[in-house]
Amino acid sequence: MSCKESAKKTEALVEEAPVVETEVVKETSDLKVYNFTEIEPLLHKTGDKIYVVNFWATWCAPCVKELPYFEKITEDYANKDVEVLLVSLDFSKQYETKLIPFIKTHQLKSEVVALNDPDSNAWIPKVDPEWSGSIPATIIYKGNTRKFFEKSFTYEELQTEINQFLN
Repeated sequence: MSCKESAKKTEALVEEAPVVETEVVKETSDLKVYNFTEIEPLLHKTGDKIYVVNFWATWCAPCVKELPYFEKITEDYANKDVEVLLVSLDFSKQYETKLIPFIKTHQLKSEVVALNDPDSNAWIPKVDPEWSGSIPATIIYKGNTRKFFEKSFTYEELQTEINQFLN
Protein backbone atom coordinates (compact mmCIF):
# COMPACT_ATOMS: atom_id res chain seq x y z
CA MET A 1 0.00 0.00 0.00
CA SER A 2 1.40 3.40 -0.95
CA CYS A 3 1.63 6.27 1.52
CA LYS A 4 -1.06 8.03 -0.50
CA GLU A 5 -3.42 5.06 -0.07
CA SER A 6 -2.52 4.93 3.63
CA ALA A 7 -3.22 8.64 3.89
CA LYS A 8 -6.68 8.17 2.37
CA LYS A 9 -7.47 5.35 4.80
CA THR A 10 -6.13 7.48 7.64
CA GLU A 11 -8.24 10.42 6.49
CA ALA A 12 -11.34 8.23 6.51
CA LEU A 13 -10.57 7.08 10.05
CA VAL A 14 -9.79 10.62 11.16
CA GLU A 15 -13.09 11.91 9.78
CA GLU A 16 -14.88 9.48 12.08
CA ALA A 17 -12.85 10.51 15.12
CA PRO A 18 -14.19 13.13 17.51
CA VAL A 19 -12.49 16.51 17.22
CA VAL A 20 -10.40 17.24 20.28
CA GLU A 21 -9.53 20.87 20.87
CA THR A 22 -6.43 21.51 22.93
CA GLU A 23 -4.23 24.53 23.30
CA VAL A 24 -1.76 22.89 25.63
CA VAL A 25 1.41 21.23 24.38
CA LYS A 26 1.58 17.72 25.75
CA GLU A 27 4.89 16.00 26.13
CA THR A 28 5.24 12.27 25.92
CA SER A 29 8.73 11.48 27.17
CA ASP A 30 10.77 14.07 25.25
CA LEU A 31 8.32 14.23 22.37
CA LYS A 32 6.42 17.49 21.91
CA VAL A 33 2.87 16.90 20.69
CA TYR A 34 0.94 19.73 19.05
CA ASN A 35 -2.43 20.32 17.45
CA PHE A 36 -2.37 22.30 14.19
CA THR A 37 -3.06 25.66 15.83
CA GLU A 38 0.06 25.13 17.92
CA ILE A 39 2.23 23.92 15.05
CA GLU A 40 1.15 26.52 12.51
CA PRO A 41 3.57 29.22 13.79
CA LEU A 42 6.45 26.79 13.15
CA LEU A 43 5.47 26.84 9.46
CA HIS A 44 5.70 30.63 9.22
CA LYS A 45 8.79 31.76 11.11
CA THR A 46 10.44 34.98 10.03
CA GLY A 47 14.08 35.94 9.90
CA ASP A 48 17.13 35.05 7.87
CA LYS A 49 17.08 31.29 8.48
CA ILE A 50 16.00 28.71 5.93
CA TYR A 51 13.39 26.40 7.39
CA VAL A 52 12.87 22.85 6.15
CA VAL A 53 9.70 21.20 7.48
CA ASN A 54 9.11 17.56 6.60
CA PHE A 55 5.81 15.76 7.25
CA TRP A 56 6.42 12.04 7.69
CA ALA A 57 5.45 8.92 9.66
CA THR A 58 7.24 5.77 10.78
CA TRP A 59 4.73 3.65 8.81
CA CYS A 60 5.57 5.43 5.51
CA ALA A 61 8.45 3.63 3.76
CA PRO A 62 9.38 6.55 1.42
CA CYS A 63 9.40 8.86 4.45
CA VAL A 64 11.74 6.62 6.41
CA LYS A 65 13.97 6.20 3.36
CA GLU A 66 14.52 9.96 3.01
CA LEU A 67 14.96 10.77 6.73
CA PRO A 68 18.75 10.29 6.63
CA TYR A 69 18.91 13.03 3.97
CA PHE A 70 17.19 15.49 6.31
CA GLU A 71 19.56 14.42 9.07
CA LYS A 72 22.52 15.03 6.76
CA ILE A 73 21.13 18.50 5.96
CA THR A 74 20.93 19.22 9.71
CA GLU A 75 24.59 18.25 10.02
CA ASP A 76 25.99 19.70 6.75
CA TYR A 77 24.13 23.02 6.99
CA ALA A 78 24.49 23.57 10.74
CA ASN A 79 26.48 26.78 10.25
CA LYS A 80 24.45 28.04 7.27
CA ASP A 81 21.29 29.04 9.17
CA VAL A 82 19.24 26.05 8.02
CA GLU A 83 16.81 24.52 10.50
CA VAL A 84 15.09 21.15 9.95
CA LEU A 85 11.83 20.23 11.66
CA LEU A 86 10.43 16.70 11.30
CA VAL A 87 6.67 16.66 11.88
CA SER A 88 5.49 13.14 12.62
CA LEU A 89 1.96 12.18 11.60
CA ASP A 90 2.13 8.89 13.50
CA PHE A 91 -0.99 7.90 15.42
CA SER A 92 -0.97 9.07 19.05
CA LYS A 93 -1.48 5.54 20.38
CA GLN A 94 1.86 4.63 18.76
CA TYR A 95 4.04 7.43 20.18
CA GLU A 96 5.42 5.30 23.00
CA THR A 97 5.62 2.01 21.10
CA LYS A 98 6.75 3.13 17.62
CA LEU A 99 7.67 6.81 17.26
CA ILE A 100 9.81 7.41 20.35
CA PRO A 101 11.74 4.12 19.93
CA PHE A 102 12.24 5.00 16.23
CA ILE A 103 13.67 8.42 17.13
CA LYS A 104 16.02 6.85 19.67
CA THR A 105 17.07 3.90 17.48
CA HIS A 106 17.87 6.18 14.54
CA GLN A 107 19.39 8.83 16.83
CA LEU A 108 17.58 11.65 15.03
CA LYS A 109 19.32 14.98 15.62
CA SER A 110 16.76 17.17 13.84
CA GLU A 111 13.91 18.46 15.98
CA VAL A 112 11.00 16.00 15.91
CA VAL A 113 7.47 16.96 16.94
CA ALA A 114 4.21 15.08 16.59
CA LEU A 115 1.11 16.58 15.01
CA ASN A 116 -2.02 15.22 16.68
CA ASP A 117 -4.98 16.95 15.10
CA PRO A 118 -7.75 14.73 13.74
CA ASP A 119 -9.28 17.48 11.56
CA SER A 120 -6.91 16.92 8.62
CA ASN A 121 -9.44 18.32 6.16
CA ALA A 122 -9.06 21.67 7.92
CA TRP A 123 -5.29 21.81 8.38
CA ILE A 124 -3.89 20.12 5.24
CA PRO A 125 -4.92 23.02 2.93
CA LYS A 126 -3.45 25.48 5.45
CA VAL A 127 -0.08 23.81 5.02
CA ASP A 128 -0.43 24.11 1.24
CA PRO A 129 -3.60 24.47 -0.85
CA GLU A 130 -2.30 21.92 -3.38
CA TRP A 131 -1.43 19.25 -0.80
CA SER A 132 -3.48 16.06 -1.18
CA GLY A 133 -2.44 14.91 2.30
CA SER A 134 0.00 12.35 0.94
CA ILE A 135 3.36 11.97 2.66
CA PRO A 136 6.23 12.56 2.56
CA ALA A 137 5.64 16.28 2.09
CA THR A 138 8.13 19.07 2.66
CA ILE A 139 8.07 22.84 2.91
CA ILE A 140 11.25 24.85 2.43
CA TYR A 141 10.95 28.54 3.18
CA LYS A 142 12.82 31.69 4.06
CA GLY A 143 10.92 34.90 4.73
CA ASN A 144 8.16 35.22 2.12
CA THR A 145 9.74 32.72 -0.30
CA ARG A 146 8.21 29.28 0.07
CA LYS A 147 8.25 26.00 -1.85
CA PHE A 148 6.10 22.96 -1.18
CA PHE A 149 6.91 19.43 -2.31
CA GLU A 150 4.67 16.37 -2.17
CA LYS A 151 7.40 13.85 -3.00
CA SER A 152 10.38 11.92 -1.74
CA PHE A 153 13.80 13.50 -1.98
CA THR A 154 17.28 12.24 -2.67
CA TYR A 155 19.98 14.06 -0.75
CA GLU A 156 21.11 15.81 -3.93
CA GLU A 157 17.58 17.02 -4.74
CA LEU A 158 17.11 18.32 -1.22
CA GLN A 159 20.49 20.03 -1.30
CA THR A 160 19.68 21.67 -4.68
CA GLU A 161 16.39 23.07 -3.35
CA ILE A 162 17.98 24.42 -0.16
CA ASN A 163 20.90 25.92 -2.06
CA GLN A 164 18.45 27.99 -4.11
CA PHE A 165 17.48 29.72 -0.85
CA LEU A 166 21.13 30.31 0.04
CA ASN A 167 21.94 32.12 -3.23
